[in-house]
Amino acid sequence: MRKLGAKLWARLRQNWMPWSLFVGFWTVIGLSFASQFYLSSRLFGYYTVTWKQAISVTLGDWYVWAVLSLPIIAVARRFPLHRRHWFQVAVIHLTCSLLVCLAYVLIRAAVGQLQNPMLGTTTTFWGTVEQLLLKNSLLNLLIYWIIVSVSHAFEYYRKFRDREVETADLERRLAEARLMALQMQLNPHFLFNTLHTIAALIHKDPDQAEEMIARLSELLRTALENTDANEVPLQMELDFLRRYLEIEQTRFGDRLRVHLDVAPETLNALVPNLLLQPLVENAIRHGLEKNAGAGEVRLRAWRHGRWLRIEVADNGRGITAGQRIRPGVGLANTRARLRHLYGSQQRLRLRQRTEGGLSVDLMLPFRPAEGTAASAAETSPADAARSRSSPALSSPQPV
Repeated sequence: MRKLGAKLWARLRQNWMPWSLFVGFWTVIGLSFASQFYLSSRLFGYYTVTWKQAISVTLGDWYVWAVLSLPIIAVARRFPLHRRHWFQVAVIHLTCSLLVCLAYVLIRAAVGQLQNPMLGTTTTFWGTVEQLLLKNSLLNLLIYWIIVSVSHAFEYYRKFRDREVETADLERRLAEARLMALQMQLNPHFLFNTLHTIAALIHKDPDQAEEMIARLSELLRTALENTDANEVPLQMELDFLRRYLEIEQTRFGDRLRVHLDVAPETLNALVPNLLLQPLVENAIRHGLEKNAGAGEVRLRAWRHGRWLRIEVADNGRGITAGQRIRPGVGLANTRARLRHLYGSQQRLRLRQRTEGGLSVDLMLPFRPAEGTAASAAETSPADAARSRSSPALSSPQPV
């Protein structure tokens, strides 16, 4: 018995907030009826009651219902009102309502005997039972069904909230699965292009092909380390891009010139994993592969209010008048990933440059990576200058 009492007390301490709200709810109802009882007795009653008597009577009534509401709620949850079994459930609740009303009369009569000295009355137990049966039977049945209805309303609301949470979780998992599928589609696309280049170099320049394989191995290791991340800091994307450009430099030599202009405050901004590589690859294809001369790719990143702006441009021939811009696998993949990650809070625009070539303009929400915002904000002007002069983030300079 002592163990049972200790267990109940521990559970009560653990769930003190719901129980406090439960007691407070019934207390508010009791005090509301006490106010009505007191005022009506003063204004229209045949006898006058004090505040103490009004509160004692009404709290006695409603605290009994508070105790009885617990088994009522349990029955309501065990036998919910469904159309399919409505008759059986109605019979069960009708029986329970009669039993609960009888229990209320007996318990309230017992409480009334304890209240007699306080109220100055001398009513007997069975006299109170008879009075309650005659005056309160219909009201007690109504209170039972109100409690059942409120219980059902809360239960349906809880299930509705659970469904909302489950739906949101399923949508999140579906979005993650789609993003993973898009990223898995992107990796083989890039790998196929690189292996095709290596195959072309094996007979022409074996040493260069061997160097390219080594760099590809390092690049793939870096890509596999970040496979599970949907977003990474821009600095990490730039490091990956540098390794990719080393491979392309092996392929094109002096024909390839890449200029980076990245604002230091954007280095900690979150961007989609493998965002820059397909954009730069697309620029190289348009700006270099179709030209016999040198090709130039420019990448800019800067903060514009609450947005991160990124531009990747080439100096190729672009498109002729009336020709339709058709993005390849990399751009289409990137556009789909941006939609899944940011919804309408993003923009990707492919346009013809007036000075020749194509440009991809990106606009993303500026969100610093956790743990790096403060350090980025505290970067001194000297540190920023050193960052701009580093090989990874330089003012227009060939890579």
